[in-house]
Amino acid sequence: MARVSRRAGGRAARVAKRSAEVPEINPAEPGQTGGSYRPLSESDILKIYRTALRFLNELGMGDSPDFLTEACLEAGAFQNSLGRLCFSQSFIEDIIAGAAKEITLHGRDQSRSVEIGGNKVHFGTGGAAVQTLDLDTGLYRPSTARDLYDFARLQDKLTNISWFARCCVATDATNNLDLDINTAFALAKGTTKPIATSFFVGEHVQPVVEMFDMILGREGEFSKRPWCFVHISPQISPFRYGADAVEVAKACIDNNMTINCITAAQAGATAPAPPAGFMVTSLAETLASLVMVNVFKRGHPMVFSNWPFVVDLRSGAFCGGGGETALMNAASAQLSNWLGLPSGVASSMSDAKAVDAQMGMEKGITALAAGLAGANMVFESSGMMASILGCSFEAFLLDNEMHSHIYRIVRGIEVNDDTIAYDAITNAVLNEGHFLGNQVTMAAMQRDFVYPTFADREPPITWAERGARDIWEVAKEQVNEILDSYFPLYIPARIEQDIRNKYNILV
Repeated sequence: MARVSRRAGGRAARVAKRSAEVPEINPAEPGQTGGSYRPLSESDILKIYRTALRFLNELGMGDSPDFLTEACLEAGAFQNSLGRLCFSQSFIEDIIAGAAKEITLHGRDQSRSVEIGGNKVHFGTGGAAVQTLDLDTGLYRPSTARDLYDFARLQDKLTNISWFARCCVATDATNNLDLDINTAFALAKGTTKPIATSFFVGEHVQPVVEMFDMILGREGEFSKRPWCFVHISPQISPFRYGADAVEVAKACIDNNMTINCITAAQAGATAPAPPAGFMVTSLAETLASLVMVNVFKRGHPMVFSNWPFVVDLRSGAFCGGGGETALMNAASAQLSNWLGLPSGVASSMSDAKAVDAQMGMEKGITALAAGLAGANMVFESSGMMASILGCSFEAFLLDNEMHSHIYRIVRGIEVNDDTIAYDAITNAVLNEGHFLGNQVTMAAMQRDFVYPTFADREPPITWAERGARDIWEVAKEQVNEILDSYFPLYIPARIEQDIRNKYNILV
């Protein structure tokens, strides 16, 4: 005989009922506390740290521009017999003690500001992709200023991307000043989250700050609460300062802009291939960046961005994905957090060219490792493809969904009387024999579980009936819907026209 169901309604009705009864709660919001993954032991950390200090004391930094050398010598540094700028252990530890431990990344919309420090984890963007994965052809083409603006307004709707740093390069800009101006303009036009840009030379900082003041309606207003921070790589590995980048850093500090100091050495190329040796030299170089910032302005907000990059030693090709990248960036986060400094790493930079299984695998393992290690800021974590030569609109949406799952893992399991639910378990055993629809299940439904938008959890027959589409196609459809309809008005039309009259704006 056929079994007669005693429950009224079908599956769809039950799902609708549960969804209606449970309030909307985000079970995995940005800023979860990481740090459970520790690839380095305490003795490992101490050995790496002490060896890094030894290098800074004995080998020091080369090619320091005169104005930085003078500032460092006045603060207590010294030059060795080779004329290289050196720092004693006590000097470095005094710099660390006085450095900013927590910083605020201001959003132009104050409610979108982000607090950075401790073991709080946030994912955001970064990169300088010269190519964009075209939505129509599925092939790569040169990136443009319009692409950067489109990426800005797309991510503006994505809650798991905490800041928007330039992800691609406007190759249609004909000179470096136009590039720096248009990059900053596209970011400011597309989002009110914290934004980040970069500058070719120090002289380009003031024109961009003046443009930001125009947006705010008053001269000097931007520097009071700067909502744009700056990517700077003041190191030329191994162990040299880059004069242009140091000049940019000084100009940005003078305008009160938070500095993201990036050391981006490559294992086996500009840094040692063994991961331990890499961690030593990269840590030393990032500490030299910390010295630079703090001799210019004690306690100025700086992200300690020690980004371990890996090359395929067979070919020399850059590797954005893979176990070594995941491991070394996690170790970097652990070291930075051990020092008590705001940590930045780079993960989720797939080497895949298409939105495919390789992309998902590489992004998943590298981003998860960084999150579990407690990296405060995970750069390059949204949209980056093709070994960071390319950027993808579809990947932005899929990465945003991936971040939800990572935040959920990082959040962990809360163990208390309510979540153990002893009485509810007893009641289910003695009565209904299941937990469907009971109060404990309803409370946990959105508090404890993430529900994906793009990952398909339907049975194969339903997938086939809906056209057997892959996730790339589904994401592309959503990207087009957003880009066709979402044009936020973050710069008043009159002010935008004034900016266009003053600068060569390409968007």
